[in-house]
Amino acid sequence: MEESKYNATVVGKILLTPDIMTLRVDTDEPRDAFSAGQYTLVGLYGKEGRSINSSEETDPVEPDKFIQRPYSIASTTEQVQQFEFYISQVKSGQLTPRLFNLNPGDRLFVSKRIVGVFKLADTPDNQDIVMIATGTGLAPYLSFLRSYLTDRPNSKMSVIQGAAKQWDLGYYSELSFLDSSFENFTYIPTLPEADQTWSGYKLWIDDLLKQDVLMKETGIEVDPDNTHFFLCGNPKMVEGVSNWLKDKGYSRHTRKEPGALHIEEFYS
Repeated sequence: MEESKYNATVVGKILLTPDIMTLRVDTDEPRDAFSAGQYTLVGLYGKEGRSINSSEETDPVEPDKFIQRPYSIASTTEQVQQFEFYISQVKSGQLTPRLFNLNPGDRLFVSKRIVGVFKLADTPDNQDIVMIATGTGLAPYLSFLRSYLTDRPNSKMSVIQGAAKQWDLGYYSELSFLDSSFENFTYIPTLPEADQTWSGYKLWIDDLLKQDVLMKETGIEVDPDNTHFFLCGNPKMVEGVSNWLKDKGYSRHTRKEPGALHIEEFYS
C-alpha cells in the first residue's frame, strides 16, 4: 500500500448535522493559485474506518483500494494551503462515511490539481450574479463570496438556498451576516417543509423564481444580457431551473460557447 498518497492533515471538523459537515485541512505543500468555484479530488484508502452514523456499503471496497471524489473548495482563493470542504454523508457510500470518521490530526489525500469551469471570474464585473444551491451545492458560492464580494461593488449578488428544514441551512449565520453587511448581496433561504417557527419563504426554488421573488427581494432582472445564473445541487432542481431559464433566453456556459447559465453537475 502506497501510504505516501496522503499529503494533507485534518485541522478542523464541524458536524452541522449528523450527515453534513465542514472539513478543514492543511496540505503539506501549497497549491497553485485557483479560481473560486473550482474543485479538487479528496481521497482515502478503503482500510480507513467508517463513521458510526453510516450504513453497510452498497459496493464494499478492498482495504488497499484508493477512493477519491471531487469536492468544490469552499474557502477563499487567498488560501492555497488551507482548504475548507462542505460535505454530505452518503451513508452507504465508499468515501463520505470514511471522511466523516476523520478527526483533527488524521491524514488524507488532497489532489495538487484544482480545476473546473464553474467560475465567477468568467463573468463581467458589472453584471449581476444569482447563485442557486441545494445541499452542499452551496460550497462553491462560499468561495465566490469570500473571494470576490468586496471586489464587485457594481454587481448585485444573491444566494438562493433551498433545504428541507432549518437545520439543513449550512452557513446560515455567515450568509445572513453578509446580507446585513453588504448592500449588493441578498440571501434568500427557502424551506418548503419548515414548521411554524420559520418565518421565511416556504417555496420550492422553481416556484420562488416563477413568483418573481428574486426581483422583489434584490432588484435583479432575469436577463441573460445582465445577469448570470449559477446552479449547483439536486439534479431535479438544476434541471427544472435550467429549463425555466432557457425559456428566458439563457444558454449554458461552456469553454467553447460562453453563456450566462453556469451549471456544476457532480453533486448528488
